[in-house]
Amino acid sequence: MPGRTRADIAPGMKVKVVKKEDQGTGKLTEGIVESLLTKSPHHPRGIKVRLVGGEVGRVREIPEE
Repeated sequence: MPGRTRADIAPGMKVKVVKKEDQGTGKLTEGIVESLLTKSPHHPRGIKVRLVGGEVGRVREIPEE
């Protein structure tokens, strides 16, 4: 699954995340990465990021431009 490795994600990238309140449904939210919140190089459920606009979630997809 893309989004598990911190090195693959950088501020300014477009990503799709699952917010905590959407974990049950798996609803994806698309946005631009403002900052990376996960400090470890890998995370099994996806790297946690803050999107521009303040939404926080774990990266599930990295759309190809």
